[in-house]
Amino acid sequence: MEYKVQKLAQLAGISTRTLRYYDEVGILKPARINSSGYRIYGQVEVDRLQQVLFYRELGVGLESIKEIVTNPSFNGVNALREHREKLLEKREQLDILLANVDKTIALREGRITMTAKEKFEGFKQKMIDDNEKKYGKEIREKYGDKVVNKSNNKVQNMSQEEYDEITRLGNEVIESLHAAFLTGDPTSELAQKTADLHRQWLSFYWEGYTKEAHAGVAQMYVDDERFTAYYDKEQPGAAVFLRDAVHIYTGMKK
Repeated sequence: MEYKVQKLAQLAGISTRTLRYYDEVGILKPARINSSGYRIYGQVEVDRLQQVLFYRELGVGLESIKEIVTNPSFNGVNALREHREKLLEKREQLDILLANVDKTIALREGRITMTAKEKFEGFKQKMIDDNEKKYGKEIREKYGDKVVNKSNNKVQNMSQEEYDEITRLGNEVIESLHAAFLTGDPTSELAQKTADLHRQWLSFYWEGYTKEAHAGVAQMYVDDERFTAYYDKEQPGAAVFLRDAVHIYTGMKK
């Protein structure tokens, strides 16, 4: 079966403008243009649009979607299996949050009691899931599944006091880094204080701290553009500065 733009847009629940844009940027080209100048889409394009919308729902950017679906090695069946796993993960996260909301309603109505740990289980799980989504593949390749799983379990079992402290420390690391960066000297007292705050923050995630691992993480901030973009967001060069400060702090750089 073939579809014109309006019919396919209606079928997919998107605008005709979106379909035309996907054509313009090369994400989804029509099968052909008919004699009247209308874009015509066939089953192959319908299947690709489904994949595009799956990736969009999972928060993947359009540039990345284009690279994925136009890659000659793209496998639709494998992609669907991947989508299914991601959706199951998303459903699990939503189920946890829904259960948390239901418990909180029951608590407010006086039907149950709820521990402080239970109140924040959903939020901690979301923090774990977000981190896995952004950096899980690289971190697992670097440190192994066992180390990462232990770290995730440690986060999930945090008390509310520990959760509050790690949030506070994370903010303090950024504030201290911004101030230290202005000195231009990674050996300065303020830069070394930042490195120590960073150690304290990391230690909430790790079972055991080592200088080598600390230095390795700091190097990853420079090697991985996503980490670099995060630390350089307000001060370009901050990721390199933090790496240098940590390497001095750990004795990896004299």
